[in-house]
Amino acid sequence: MKVVVQRSKQASVTVGGQIVGAIDQGVVLLVGITHTDTEKDVLYIADKIANLRIFEDENDKLNLSLLDTGGQALSVSQFTLYGDCRKGRRPNFMQAAKPEVAEPLYEVFNTALRNRGIEVATGQFGAMMDVQLINDGPVTLVIESKE
Repeated sequence: MKVVVQRSKQASVTVGGQIVGAIDQGVVLLVGITHTDTEKDVLYIADKIANLRIFEDENDKLNLSLLDTGGQALSVSQFTLYGDCRKGRRPNFMQAAKPEVAEPLYEVFNTALRNRGIEVATGQFGAMMDVQLINDGPVTLVIESKE
């Protein structure tokens, strides 16, 4: 599992001209799932994101987590994170999980964040989405479940 975490001041996702998910302060999560991922990977990443200290404290040090700040998460399924661009000019997406594998794990991931007390908005799995965000910092990290 691979997740791009972007700290944001505000974000939304639109499908077909309609906003389907929006947050204020928190993180935008671009979520990629590969065919070898399991629920263990998903729970590891959810815990890591909930407790990741990427928000400033009163001394402007990155010491606070999403849980500490009460921030929200906008979770967007993103199979293209597993695009392999090493050969040719067209990405190869063979490492991305098929929808029947990825969608249930994506739902487990979102539920795991909610169970930790985080308000989670989502995009629409498998849809063409427009994601809009005001990146805060900018702070952008990539978290992976595999070594």
